[in-house]
Amino acid sequence: MPLDLGQKLADRTVTIGVVGLGYVGLPLVNVFWEAGLRLVGFDTDPAKIEQLRAGRSYIKHFTDARVQAMIGSGRFAVTSDFSEAATVDAVLICVPTPLLHNRHPDLSYVEATAESLAPHIRAGSLVVLESTTYPGTTREVVAPRLEQAGLRCGETVFLAYSPEREDPGSGVETRSITKVVGGLDEASTDHAAALYRLAFDSVHLVRDADTAEAVKITENVFRAVNIALVNELKTIFTAMGVDVWEVIEAAKTKPFGYMPFYPGPGLGGHCIPIDPFYLAWRARSFGQEARFVELAGEINRAMPARVVDVLGKALRERSGKALRGAKVLLLGVAYKRNIDDLRESPSLELIDLLEQQGAAVDFYDPYIPVIRTGREHARLNGRVGAHLARRRDRRLRCGADRHRSRRRRLRAGGQGGEAGHRYPERR
Repeated sequence: MPLDLGQKLADRTVTIGVVGLGYVGLPLVNVFWEAGLRLVGFDTDPAKIEQLRAGRSYIKHFTDARVQAMIGSGRFAVTSDFSEAATVDAVLICVPTPLLHNRHPDLSYVEATAESLAPHIRAGSLVVLESTTYPGTTREVVAPRLEQAGLRCGETVFLAYSPEREDPGSGVETRSITKVVGGLDEASTDHAAALYRLAFDSVHLVRDADTAEAVKITENVFRAVNIALVNELKTIFTAMGVDVWEVIEAAKTKPFGYMPFYPGPGLGGHCIPIDPFYLAWRARSFGQEARFVELAGEINRAMPARVVDVLGKALRERSGKALRGAKVLLLGVAYKRNIDDLRESPSLELIDLLEQQGAAVDFYDPYIPVIRTGREHARLNGRVGAHLARRRDRRLRCGADRHRSRRRRLRAGGQGGEAGHRYPERR
């Protein structure tokens, strides 16, 4: 018999599955767990599953104590077995949506997740996509994969989109951030809204899933365009001898018509560097050109190379040195302050570009002692930060000193060896 999702939502007896236990999925689990609900977390990374079961967090700002409380409560289980989807009433998908090398959307994670879930989803269940993507993904990518398994969207399965709005390291509680919800049909919208109202302070309904997807991409494109603008203004004002930082501080005293954005070495994170290209790609399929949006993306992507150019020029002018052979220390490798997130971080591009110029590059970041990266910048994977490298070198030196001291004591018949034992004299 199909489950009565409406009744389960009303009774607060619904069991929720969350696919993808990363920077979005794990805090999302916590919001529903704090609301007293039962959850199952799905992830294909066995290391994450093992750490969570052991009560350890792999996200700096999400503490071990939170993980231990959730696991210890008996209301949160983790698995890599998608057949467990048969035990849940609603599934929230929080998987990556990166770019391919040609800057086309890579929806392989969304596709694989939908295909893995489809055979196990019970009739009457709710599926919600939260991954950032272009308008039409839920309808054109997720729905057909569910229907291939015999499910009928709007009838035997409810399908909606609700954009993630996680802001890592900001201190803003996830449950206080309004959830935007749009379904493939009215029933799907209503069920998804009822689910999020169990845990979130506010829920905002839109007409359909395409609109909800457009909301997320609009939020991120807005930021990307304004950051590109201020990056370009910095270049222009610097040439004029004007300090862009002082300009911004003065401009933001105006209580209307202005919002401060700040220049930087490039964009990072999973959304802002990627979303403009998702929208531009989608626009072309409708015969439209997102020229303004694409230009912003190009400006922001060019910033690491500009930083290297400015640094090389400053070295030559101030010390007569070239980048080749120079020692460079990067302070911070995360894409934003107070987090351990390396996704799309411009610092990784800076390291690559500087080393291509022949510089010796080191980094320091208290949140990231060791670089752990994926297919992008794979050669940097495992690189140790300056503070750990120095500590390691000190340990090696101290170990060598202790070894030499022990040898001297033994030669003198001191403590540390059998009576009368001597190390053989070296010739």
